[in-house]
Amino acid sequence: MEKYGQMYKKSINDPASYWSDMAKDFVFKYSEQSVLKFNFDILKGPISIKFMEGALTNVCYNILDRNINKGLGHHIAYYWEGNEPNTRRQINYHNLLREVCKFANVLKSLGIQMGDTIVIYMPNSIELVTAMLGCARIGAIHTVVFAGFSAEALADRIRDANCVMLITCDRAYRGTKFIPLKGIADLAITLCNKSGHSIKACIVKRHLEINYQDEMNDNCSHLLIKWDRMVDIWWHEAMEMADDYCAPVWLDTEHPLFILYTSGSTGQPKGVVHSTGGYMIYTATTFKYVFNHTDGDVFFCTADLGWITGHTASVYGALANGATVVLLEGTPFHPNPDRLWQLIDDLRVNTFYTAPTVIRSLMKFGDKYLTPTGKQKQQGAPMLTPLPGCTPIKPGSATLPFFGVVPAILNKHGQEIIGPGTGQLAFKQPWPSIVRTLIGNHQRYERTYFSKFPNYFQTGDVVRRDTDGYYWITGRCDDTLNVSGHLLSTVEVESAISGHKAVAEVAVVSTPHPIKGECLYCFVVLKNGHQFTNELIHELKNKARAKIGGLATPDIFHPVSMLPKTRSGKIMRRILAKVAQGDSQLGDISTMADEIIIDELFATRQFAL
Repeated sequence: MEKYGQMYKKSINDPASYWSDMAKDFVFKYSEQSVLKFNFDILKGPISIKFMEGALTNVCYNILDRNINKGLGHHIAYYWEGNEPNTRRQINYHNLLREVCKFANVLKSLGIQMGDTIVIYMPNSIELVTAMLGCARIGAIHTVVFAGFSAEALADRIRDANCVMLITCDRAYRGTKFIPLKGIADLAITLCNKSGHSIKACIVKRHLEINYQDEMNDNCSHLLIKWDRMVDIWWHEAMEMADDYCAPVWLDTEHPLFILYTSGSTGQPKGVVHSTGGYMIYTATTFKYVFNHTDGDVFFCTADLGWITGHTASVYGALANGATVVLLEGTPFHPNPDRLWQLIDDLRVNTFYTAPTVIRSLMKFGDKYLTPTGKQKQQGAPMLTPLPGCTPIKPGSATLPFFGVVPAILNKHGQEIIGPGTGQLAFKQPWPSIVRTLIGNHQRYERTYFSKFPNYFQTGDVVRRDTDGYYWITGRCDDTLNVSGHLLSTVEVESAISGHKAVAEVAVVSTPHPIKGECLYCFVVLKNGHQFTNELIHELKNKARAKIGGLATPDIFHPVSMLPKTRSGKIMRRILAKVAQGDSQLGDISTMADEIIIDELFATRQFAL
């Protein structure tokens, strides 16, 4: 902890020196004018953040060529496992660079230039990484959309980001669910055309091992894909003709690297823009320290590459450190709940990164799926995070800030709370990878993150800090409930109830109450072997009362087999609130992982009441 304290103090008191040291291992051209320059005060002018302004770099060069030059060319970059067990491939750094260069040349041959935006709609695969890095090599901006989003959701993102090209696969399976990716992409293109937005080309990877002549068989009719010779291009045909070297384009450090859309569980998706130099340095640094990475480690993150965790942990942060990464296309529970542990054993994974949602989902299958032996399980976050072997942890706490991160807790008037306390989480100064803007809408960016309290970047989270300076994220500002005039955090109520041995997952929302104003409506997923009884309800209520107080006792308990979640694993509280209120007008549910749960939620609602 002493070394952490020294490094943290330097990172916040002299960030220019600290981040210059972190950047020394990476290749930049020309000297920067300043390491970190920013304005967080909307009253003084537009919000802006500049990192190493004036310097040029290329992320693809730094995470591939640079590592190959260090002797890692034959080091495995990826072990890829398909949807079904034992459908495995691997690729080393040398061959990955070769494929990336070929794809970059494909893009150039189709007229793609620096600054063009390309949408990628593919399952977790080596080709998805290839497409991302091919864009980065020539200065094109990629936006990855989770494979399986609806055509409408895909079209919205294509239009919003002004994408000029789409990259997809013919089709895929996610668990047992068939996803006609090309068909969805075709419909998205049609929707874009109707609104006046067209794309140059759609590159299609042949993903499923299917005999295409069998498609004429009636039994394979669901596998049929349409082909537009004016737009569609086979990936393999284009790659066969491409040269295997492409010189990197040296870009300003603030050049956009990618756009990534929020999941949309809380409303209109936002296209978040990440920069080139700052994102590269910060993700490399967090990967190194948060996962305690050393040479020879095999890293496995369960997040899909369509989300920021997948981008950071499994691509840019990992490759920047020369890591070997396990990439799983399917779900953690297909075909069996022990899929993750089988992969960990087979591929000798020693750093495993997953979400609490995955662990909670496994709990309902029994303890045997939660106790892999001899494995190091880690979870980290880039802003508030423990460092392995360094930070003592406390249950439920995000612990302490990472290097360069200066958190603050604000009261409702925007005044900073010193010492222990609870309030809104904010940050006083930027770190290199902080979000730069929202695509095409800088005013919304300023309004969302900076307008409420000038001089602070506000996240919308409620946080608690103890006497040791440890932080607990207790919920979103809009997840706070007013029950009989008292404000309650849904996360605190959920934490109390989830402590019962029978509970696998829990989610709490509010529903109108004629006397209290609002009351707590609790959705509960039980572990296998437990029954929902009046006795259990009594025990769960006592859990809430004992930990928080009588006001935190849910009025309604609703047993369900699963919770509705986005494809990134976030619980869709908006949907649960609709169910609690009996409102079947759910709005856009294209981000939902498994829509079948909706019927169960409404069908069992009367029982819960």
